[in-house]
Amino acid sequence: MSRIDFNRLRFVVVDDNAHMRRIVRTLLHGFGAREVIEAEDGAAGLEAFTNHLPDIVITDWAMPIFDGLELTQMIRQPGANANPFVPIIMLTGHSEKRRVTAARDAGVTEFLAKPLSAQALYERIINVVINPRPFIRTKTYFGPDRRRGANTGYSGPERRRGGQADVIQQRSLFIKAQAE
Repeated sequence: MSRIDFNRLRFVVVDDNAHMRRIVRTLLHGFGAREVIEAEDGAAGLEAFTNHLPDIVITDWAMPIFDGLELTQMIRQPGANANPFVPIIMLTGHSEKRRVTAARDAGVTEFLAKPLSAQALYERIINVVINPRPFIRTKTYFGPDRRRGANTGYSGPERRRGGQADVIQQRSLFIKAQAE
């Protein structure tokens, strides 16, 4: 397996807790990342996203001005910004099933419950770099495919209701992050 060069990736970390931002930044630096832009709320996070064009966004859920779900929904607006396909990792202490589902439905790529571990964060980042999920566009949803399995014939109660779906394959960040 090839090695990931985190130095080639740009991160935006959005959390209203300065201590948590410092922890995430320290972990990312430990993985080898050098470009870690921090923001203290959703509005500053959207500004950092727009100005720095990150490869990955890591955001908290509960923040002032607007929260991580609202930030995700703003980023996921096709045509509203430079990269609505950016992987978004939701890092939060709110890990109840309804919240995980709400984050998934807002367009979050990966979900990580606090307290976080270096290994869990590393695994989520590696997953979005090496295995990008295709994006789905329907009348009611735009974001990463919410299904993890390959069962295309599913017809149960959780079947997509947005009508016909466009599937948009994503270019892997692995090419950018591959160590030489």
